[in-house]
Amino acid sequence: MDQVKFSGEVMHIKDRGSRHLSQETVKKLIHRSQEAKKQAYSPYSKFRVGAALLTTDNCVFTGCNVENACYNLGVCAERNAISKAVSEGYRNFTAIAIASDLDEQFISPCGGCRQFMREFGPNWDVYLSKPDGSYLKMTVDELLPTSFGPEDLSMKKVFNIPNEY
Repeated sequence: MDQVKFSGEVMHIKDRGSRHLSQETVKKLIHRSQEAKKQAYSPYSKFRVGAALLTTDNCVFTGCNVENACYNLGVCAERNAISKAVSEGYRNFTAIAIASDLDEQFISPCGGCRQFMREFGPNWDVYLSKPDGSYLKMTVDELLPTSFGPEDLSMKKVFNIPNEY
C-alpha cells in the first residue's frame, strides 16, 4: 500500500513499483493536480490548469497556471511545478499529472510545456486527466517525438561556417 506523508509543502508518495506506478499512486497524483487547479489564477482565459509532479525520490510538487495582463508573461501549471522542484534541487522525475476543467477531452500540455518537460528526459510518464479522475497515460517522448534535448548540444557540429551571406 502507498504511504503519503507531508513535509512542509512537499508531499511524499511511497510507491513500491518504481517505474510502474500503482493505481492508488496515480489516483493520488491526479487528485493533487486537481487540488492545484483550484489555486489557478486565470482571470483572462478562465481556463484553470493544475499539475502534480512526482520525482524519482517520491516527492510531489504542484503547480497551477498563473496568467498576466501581458498575456505572454503567464506561466503554465506544468512549468510552475517543474520549476518549483528544480528550485528545491530535484532534476529526475517519474511522472506528472495534469488537470483542467475540460470534461469531454483530456487536457494536453502546450508545446512549450512539452519542450520544458523534455529538458528532464524523454522517458517519464504524463497523465492527462479529466475532472472525473479518468486519465490517458503517455510518455514525454510520445507527446514530443523526435525532440531536441540537452544531449543534442554535444553532438558533432560543422564549425567551418562562412561569415558571408
